[in-house]
Amino acid sequence: QVQLMESGGGSVQAGGSLKLSCVASLNTPSSSNNFMGWFRQAPGKGREGVASVSVKSVRTYIADSVKGRFTISRDDVRNTVWLQMDDLKPEDSGMYYCAAAPTAYCDRGECYTDLVRSWGQGTQVTVSS
Repeated sequence: QVQLMESGGGSVQAGGSLKLSCVASLNTPSSSNNFMGWFRQAPGKGREGVASVSVKSVRTYIADSVKGRFTISRDDVRNTVWLQMDDLKPEDSGMYYCAAAPTAYCDRGECYTDLVRSWGQGTQVTVSS
């Protein structure tokens, strides 16, 4: 089982930037976090896949809604993934959840929550206009 701990959320004005971090804690070396990334959820809406990255950063996914503004990166030695969010918009507001899975959970423009095996507790991002 992978424990995920997020940090870096906060409140910014539109056009600003935030960087989210997620550290995975594993008891033993594991494939449980082969894929790590982020989902977000606005009040009253479903959980939306934002970005994911595979081990060794071979494969990345960025949702169309954030492409060109968000960047995902990963350090496999530190079991850490980051989400750099630039040019933030009010519609980017929501709770951001770190996710980990042994296999890809985003494909062809869709991300599937039922393929995620571990979730973080979430970190709030609020963008004001």
